[in-house]
Amino acid sequence: MRPVSRRTALTMGGLGLATTVIGGTGLWRELTTPGAPGDPGGELVEPEVLASGGGRLDVQLQARVDTHEVAGRSATTMGYNGGVPGPTLRLRPGDLLRIELDNQLDHVTNLHVHGLHVTPEGDGDNVFVEVEPGASRQYEYQLPKDHPPGVYWYHPHHHGSVADQLFAGLYGAIVVEEDDPPAVDRERVLVVSDITLSQDGSVVGPSMPERMMGREGELLLLDGQVEPVLTARGGDRERWRVVNACSSRFVSLRLSGEGSSARVVGRDVGRLPTPVALEEIVLAPGNRMDVLVDLAEGRTELVAVPVDRGQMMGGMMGGAVGPEDSERVLASLDVRGGGGPSAGEAGDGGAGAAPGPDGLLADLRDAQVDRRRQLTMEMSMGGGMMGGGGRGPGGMMDLTIDGRSFDPDRVDQRVRLGTVEEWTIGNVGPMDHPFHLHVWPMQVLDVDGQAPEEVLWLDVVNVPAGGSVTVRVRFADFGGRTVYHCHILDHEDLGMMGTIEAE
Repeated sequence: MRPVSRRTALTMGGLGLATTVIGGTGLWRELTTPGAPGDPGGELVEPEVLASGGGRLDVQLQARVDTHEVAGRSATTMGYNGGVPGPTLRLRPGDLLRIELDNQLDHVTNLHVHGLHVTPEGDGDNVFVEVEPGASRQYEYQLPKDHPPGVYWYHPHHHGSVADQLFAGLYGAIVVEEDDPPAVDRERVLVVSDITLSQDGSVVGPSMPERMMGREGELLLLDGQVEPVLTARGGDRERWRVVNACSSRFVSLRLSGEGSSARVVGRDVGRLPTPVALEEIVLAPGNRMDVLVDLAEGRTELVAVPVDRGQMMGGMMGGAVGPEDSERVLASLDVRGGGGPSAGEAGDGGAGAAPGPDGLLADLRDAQVDRRRQLTMEMSMGGGMMGGGGRGPGGMMDLTIDGRSFDPDRVDQRVRLGTVEEWTIGNVGPMDHPFHLHVWPMQVLDVDGQAPEEVLWLDVVNVPAGGSVTVRVRFADFGGRTVYHCHILDHEDLGMMGTIEAE
């Protein structure tokens, strides 16, 4: 695939999420030497599905360490209910979701429902909660009746250990269904993640440089498997709900082969007004997409293209971030035969329809702006090369927003419910930083001065190195205190996070 330049990417459907698509160099390793990748090629096995009924879904999620097969060999990882990923939760707008989180780990954890528009208080999406080892907590999330459809996900959010726990296997998908789904022959939930395993199958911890840059695993997984096979039928249309559950890796995907084609019809929140070609979208950590795939008979590969997300210290600690310098096969598609007319012949089935004008996702470009703010994300030297003064690994680095490291007892931004605000998020460092705001989705106005051609709603917006992003947010429905942060999760754990209170 020909590299995509940063400037070209800013005008694409991904708007600001695509960076130069080229390779990087390897990173230092501590603790143990990574093991062999194992035997790829097994048939894809999707996570268990737990669906709501009668407007309600009650779930027990047990966070525990298990030994199971990863990449064709025995591995010891974390997981929910013994699976990597955990079960997929299927909901409808207006549903009540109740999750009992049982912590069978030997350290504190909690739960975040990424992207859901629900209360951040009490037993809701409260990231300040601590669930101690051996304890459990009942979470309760009431989805609004006009909640945007789409694919969301869940993972831990205990500050200081988020990257460790997610990298080790604690994540799962959430699907909020729509009333007018596109006509398809099959739907798949595809969770992309990465991990590094030692020779004995245990999870390898990051080195100091990897924590500063954001770790990327040696193994790239799809639903917990290496290079699985997706068996399909020629002429069929499939719907793929894709989650980037990597702790730091940016994901660029394309189909390699003749005949099959894919269009992205939805991003993080809701649908796109106009479908976008798959190769024009890059998912930052935490991003998701809804893809319609028209399958042609033959052998096709789903390929992951390396993405350069910047450098540390002018390249002194290695080159562009990313452990590989070539494309990887994420999955193989074995497409055979073909039957009668497929769902694809019926057209988009509503896939291109935009949300109604009166909902949460109403276009804010002409809305009255009640307040404008500027935020700055920064990685800077703390105590110099010898360390000692910074808050990052080894005391070398400060990772901040507006010059301040995260403090759970401090409120960094206070907003009024019922208002619309415009935020300009700057990045003065040499690496991209994906910015995530909890609870309230963001409408992207521009990236480095380049505006999207159509309405674009995201809950993770990549802020290019040395650049800026401007978004508008409607603070609707829910008050309370929550957070915003870099979704390179090592950066979040090291302080690149702030608190926001809506009242």
